[in-house]
Amino acid sequence: MIAAIGNNAYTLAAAPLLPWPAIAGFTAAALLLLAFGLWRRGRGTLWRGAAFAMLLAILVNPSLVEEKRAPLRDVAVIVVDQSPSQSIGHRRQATAAALAALTRRLNQERDLDVRIVRAGEPRPGRNDGTRLFADLNRALSDIPRKRLAAVFMLTDGEVNDVPAGKPSIAARQLGAPLQVLLSGFPGERDRRLVVRQAPSFGIVGKDVPLLVEIEDVPLPADGAARGEARLTWRKDGGPPHEEIVPIDRPVQLSVPIDHGGPNVLELSVNPGRYSLTPINKHAVVVIHGVRDRLRVLLVSGEPHAGERVWRNILKSDPSVDLVHFTILRPPEKQDGTPIRELSLIAFPIQELFDLKLHDFDLIIFDRYAQRGIIPRTYLENVVRYVENGGALLVASGPDSGTSSSLYRTPLGEILPAEPTGDVEEEGFEPQLTALGRRHPVTEDLPGAGKPGDLPSWGRWFSQVDGVVHRGTVVMKGDHSEPLLVLDHVGKGRVAQLLSDQMWLWARGFEGGGPQAELLRRLVYWLMKEPALEANALRAAIDGDRLTVTRQSLEPDDTPVTVAAPDGTTAKLRLTPQHGGRSVGNMTITQMGLYHIRDDKGQVALAAAGPLNPVEFADVRTTAKILAPLADATGGRVFWAGNGRIPEIRRVLPGRAASGAGWMGVRENDDYVVTGFRETPLLPALVALFLALGLMLAAWRREGR
Repeated sequence: MIAAIGNNAYTLAAAPLLPWPAIAGFTAAALLLLAFGLWRRGRGTLWRGAAFAMLLAILVNPSLVEEKRAPLRDVAVIVVDQSPSQSIGHRRQATAAALAALTRRLNQERDLDVRIVRAGEPRPGRNDGTRLFADLNRALSDIPRKRLAAVFMLTDGEVNDVPAGKPSIAARQLGAPLQVLLSGFPGERDRRLVVRQAPSFGIVGKDVPLLVEIEDVPLPADGAARGEARLTWRKDGGPPHEEIVPIDRPVQLSVPIDHGGPNVLELSVNPGRYSLTPINKHAVVVIHGVRDRLRVLLVSGEPHAGERVWRNILKSDPSVDLVHFTILRPPEKQDGTPIRELSLIAFPIQELFDLKLHDFDLIIFDRYAQRGIIPRTYLENVVRYVENGGALLVASGPDSGTSSSLYRTPLGEILPAEPTGDVEEEGFEPQLTALGRRHPVTEDLPGAGKPGDLPSWGRWFSQVDGVVHRGTVVMKGDHSEPLLVLDHVGKGRVAQLLSDQMWLWARGFEGGGPQAELLRRLVYWLMKEPALEANALRAAIDGDRLTVTRQSLEPDDTPVTVAAPDGTTAKLRLTPQHGGRSVGNMTITQMGLYHIRDDKGQVALAAAGPLNPVEFADVRTTAKILAPLADATGGRVFWAGNGRIPEIRRVLPGRAASGAGWMGVRENDDYVVTGFRETPLLPALVALFLALGLMLAAWRREGR
């Protein structure tokens, strides 16, 4: 039994002189004796009962305990949603107005502390939406639930970490009414672009399907489509493609994968009649291009020491599917053998250079001279193959300086260097040219040495002199004559090596050289690998730093333009680095896709954070997500898009904490005990004399 007077409370307590079982036995025996006395109508029974009661009171030893209490203030927590979706429309202004009104009203309450928790900011590298309860739980870690009066959430309702399971269980864990103030308005409508299905990888040279849908939400009850929309997509910052597609129905796009590495696809849709934000009208998909198998056709002329080197290097790469033919005997050796039998197997000229020519990714002519084996018509097919996007590598031998040179055939139209007819056979060390030190194919080749120094490679002993008409000379040989020339022809590429001595490096002659690395880079440059582009713009984001790299053959100090996700632009100057690279860095503050463009029209893309944030999947203000939990705690969801808040009332525990037009703050009346005093109700001497007196009175009454 407790009675409270002011800040103090009084309680009856007992300090028994005997164990409770003994006291219970004494009480039972006394009751039996009293019952027997009453049955016999004995005199003094009542006095005897009073004496027993006094003895029982002495054994129980009651006392009055006075507690001195210090009241504790209740705590109300306000969670302010600061997620990016709160920037839509006037939500931030409505939230600020509601916060000001709420804190002003709560500060007027007696014995109530107010804590403000700002939550929901996106976490770097995470795409988990708005997380308010995680920050709320951290804020509640030092607040006893007995002091928690209410939790207020100022949000748009799009919360992604609502406790799972039954709302009643989460309500008990929260331990206070949850009052939700929504920063928007009911019935909001919006159009959004949704990527339903997108592959992560695609085969280079093939199209991949992409399933998208344009939604006008809320959807109509009958599920009928509502007109059409204009869908625009572009790949790797290239020209836009537009399509008219139906609304509220999945649409499949066919996207070409034309290079290895990331293929960045940007999609957008026109806003339509209803639009809350342009952010969810855009989507970005990254599809990584991979090569199924690199199909290479290697045609070797007369046998020579380097033939097996080419074959071994190409066969060592598991991603290369090699088809190799060697011309064992030239037709001028007249012995009656038909041309079709001048190889171990029949040379399928028509099949390789006509029917299945475009099935190959790369064609290599190794020390091949025109001896009537491949008709000119088929060589013209190779020219068209290169102009339409194919790749050709020609390694020249001594015959390249004669009339049988491939340059005297239709291939001369696409070869960048014209042989003069002279062949140098002095020992020389291949070296990189100035452009070769900037070109990714030859830049930083192992053993190349610093500019002005000789490389540590072994010597070669044969080089065809040539005159370069076009292309880029990246390696030079004897007397600084061109040794390796790279060129773009139409949509394709050509590489011309004016020597057949690479096999010396493979054999380790005079220390050898980087033949495997050079050929690997050369092949992948011919395959248009983005990392080996001579003139390219690249961008990457690490944390809050954007790094832009420009690869160029010529020094270029012009700044690039960086466009942030919100459309604002800034100039970034790049600093020359080693080789052909120039690098610039800047700090970024926004999440999304950055567009970097230079004055030559090159575009680079870099993504900060998730490309398609969950935060903007559905940006309409909603009560559906938080309403079940609020109802389970006794709270309610209110619309506060105009910045005004409902009436606030203090309520006792167990009472309703919300109603039409009002929300409650629980009055817990929690306290701490600062001291206490115990006063015995039966002083020992007084109790003893009373007990003896009652026993004498009972004896005297019985003696009459």
